[in-house]
Amino acid sequence: MRTMQRTREELATFLRSRRERLQPTDVGLPTGKRRRTPGLRREEVAALAGVGLTWYTWLEQGRDIGVSAPFLDRLANVLKLDANERTHLFLLAHERPPADPAKTFCVVPPLILRLMNDLPQHPAYVLNLRWDVLAFNEKANQLFQFEQHSVERRNLLWMLFTDPNLRERFVGWEQQAPRILSSFRRDYARANQEADIRELVDELKKVSPEFNTWWQQHDVHAPCTGRRDLQVNGEQVTFDHTSLTIDAERHLRLVVYAQSESS
Repeated sequence: MRTMQRTREELATFLRSRRERLQPTDVGLPTGKRRRTPGLRREEVAALAGVGLTWYTWLEQGRDIGVSAPFLDRLANVLKLDANERTHLFLLAHERPPADPAKTFCVVPPLILRLMNDLPQHPAYVLNLRWDVLAFNEKANQLFQFEQHSVERRNLLWMLFTDPNLRERFVGWEQQAPRILSSFRRDYARANQEADIRELVDELKKVSPEFNTWWQQHDVHAPCTGRRDLQVNGEQVTFDHTSLTIDAERHLRLVVYAQSESS
């Protein structure tokens, strides 16, 4: 629970404006007798949101009371707020944005494809929250052989633990793989309500003893950025790599590798 400080007046105005734009029929209530004021009554909003009239009145008056995220979600539904209005409500009342649903499926927008292919000298690929490789440039394909895998198996975590060629690509795979897995665990925590990401983990537990062992350890390391040693044409090459969020709403990120200047 958090208390509002500088946004009480704006929150009060916002709630009144959204309540007054709705009609009883919008929320499944009968029209009834002629109303003195436009929109829904406070008692109707309070009842639909599952709180007492006095408490909701205090909230709409901008009093310093605590609000919970579940209540704000219910209130957003009652007031039929869109995604932007819901975020605004949370910022006013909770002083932080709401937790967005962590969807694993998405399509790469054309602009992101252009961005990736504008890096012809550097291996680059796009991952979603499940670590499916949604797109990649030619340099990345040469390095990781993404096209050797069918689309449904073109998943970075799956490849890391089941592809012997990729295992040989990573110098010191036994040290690198657990750290990469711990980075995936963060995304799993955000998206574990999605059946497809749970299915991926369950399947990897069955086919990879290393994955099963390390998954049970629940290790969490720093995000996988920095330097990575890879075998390229029989030689060890050091790459700098980083992950850039390119579409926060769709949970897309661009992973870029650049050969280290010192290698």
